[in-house]
Amino acid sequence: MAARGPLVPRAAHRAGLLMLVAAVEFTAAMGIAQKGYPGFSDVSNAISDLGNSTKSPWFLVFNVAIVVFGFIGLGASWLLRAAFRPKTSAHIGVALLGAAFVGAIGVGLFPEQVQHGLHAAFSALAFVASGIALLTLSLSMLRDTRWEGMRLYTALSGAVALIAIALLFSSLTTSSDFGAVERVIVAPVLLWFAVAGIHLWRMPVYDPVALGEAGAG
Repeated sequence: MAARGPLVPRAAHRAGLLMLVAAVEFTAAMGIAQKGYPGFSDVSNAISDLGNSTKSPWFLVFNVAIVVFGFIGLGASWLLRAAFRPKTSAHIGVALLGAAFVGAIGVGLFPEQVQHGLHAAFSALAFVASGIALLTLSLSMLRDTRWEGMRLYTALSGAVALIAIALLFSSLTTSSDFGAVERVIVAPVLLWFAVAGIHLWRMPVYDPVALGEAGAG
């Protein structure tokens, strides 16, 4: 089977835009909430502390932003299917990415001070599903020229996130460095979402009518 050329359907193009918007929106919201949090530490504070109403003055900004991020991500994941060949690895990877965004929505709807058990479960879902999703999607990028230059980066991003997850739940991580390890999970995935979004957005859109006319000629 021949590899596809560097063209994407319009749905994939739109997915790229949504991916970039989601990454920028959530990153900006975290920055705003963190700036209004006295004494917040990237090393010791968990990211979810930004949505804790007993600790964070800007908790509403964080919780609303992560829910919006989740819904935009779900839409992007649905459209992202068009950017891959119909392979099992692609179906699984996109489904896992969608599950990760469901986890993000749950994190915002169930802040840590309200429903700690549910909050922890949704956080774990978001972390684990996103890491495995990237590793799986890297497999679906093989022999697809649309993803040249992204395969190794995608695999490494997923691997770093999963290694950090294992470290987070090990005895090596303490309360004094919990936040730092948690950010090693989130940062590669969030950055990948932005980079992959730009990658898709910059690619030419597949026009079946034009290609059909060219083939007829």
